[in-house]
Amino acid sequence: MEPFKDYLNQSVVRQLGQIFARVYEGFDEVGFCNAAETGLLDLELKERALHIMTALDSRLPADFSAFSAIILACLHPCDDSVQDKSASFGPKGVMGFAAWPVTDLVTKRGLDQPDLALPLLKEVTKRFSAEFAVRPFLDQHTAHTLAVFDQWSEDESRHVRRLVSEGTRPRLPWGMQLRKFIDDPSNTLPLLEKLKDDPEEYVRRSVANHLNDIAKDHPDKVAEIAVRWLEGADKNRKRLVKHACRTLIKQGHKGVLSAFGYDPLAGLVCELKITSPTVDFGGTLDFEADFSGSAGSPKIMVDYAIHFVKANGSTVPKMFKWKDTVLTNGAVQACRKHAIKPITTRKYYHGEHWLEIFVNGVSVAKKSFILRL
Repeated sequence: MEPFKDYLNQSVVRQLGQIFARVYEGFDEVGFCNAAETGLLDLELKERALHIMTALDSRLPADFSAFSAIILACLHPCDDSVQDKSASFGPKGVMGFAAWPVTDLVTKRGLDQPDLALPLLKEVTKRFSAEFAVRPFLDQHTAHTLAVFDQWSEDESRHVRRLVSEGTRPRLPWGMQLRKFIDDPSNTLPLLEKLKDDPEEYVRRSVANHLNDIAKDHPDKVAEIAVRWLEGADKNRKRLVKHACRTLIKQGHKGVLSAFGYDPLAGLVCELKITSPTVDFGGTLDFEADFSGSAGSPKIMVDYAIHFVKANGSTVPKMFKWKDTVLTNGAVQACRKHAIKPITTRKYYHGEHWLEIFVNGVSVAKKSFILRL
């Protein structure tokens, strides 16, 4: 979240203060700004949202109906009229990141009143996603919130429909995990079924990401869904399913690969040649492969793994995508250069590494090379 933290800065606080003072006569604008700005720049993004929310909380009326009316009056009235989606304010009110503390406050005050709080979050999500704010409701009022989301899945607003999928993701980045949904994906699958052919790519991409979350804990279930959803699918649904299965495709899950027509090939031969058997750190691993021997012209998905040496001398594989093609007349050639360069997520070690080739999820060749630091 580091790159985004300045979306909640002192200027945003002052503009929030002005807007709340404009719509609520009793609002202590000076006190709010002083409290919210103090220590703000020392915090990360989520902590900044919580800090601003706390300053707001003590300066708004306790009655939820009065509080709700103030929140609605503060919002920019049109969710899509401002072209700069990183903006914190529209011409007439709050939108974008400035609405994050507002969504948190609605949850804090309304968690025991879902009938009042969820409709308010529905309005706020049209200006800034309430995907984090709805998760405590899904955790503590599961059946009620899912019933509300079932209705929202048919809402005219694309932002509300996306919230149905994004807010219920079991492993939403930056958000609290929904343990119930991790353990049992049947809680949300009916919602995804309703949204899989949504007219908005924005919504369909969320459905794909939700299924990718489920695939981390229930890969066979997602493979079954992929087979079913691909039957008679148009290009949009095919794109959704492929994105949803990206982790399983990378892992070589045979059920998913078969769903996309990548079946194991009997009699396939791979002649692998490493043309740079010794690689200096900062250079490239150069290799080529000839694939042959399978009858017809089947689809092939070629991936490769590099088994990197660890500090203790053992190796760990890292998969990479390579080629998606057809074995025309039973043969195809391919070559590749893989850069061995500094990255923040890996420490390299000198020694014998291994390159392994996979076709349609099956290992077909493996050779070693030396990495020299």
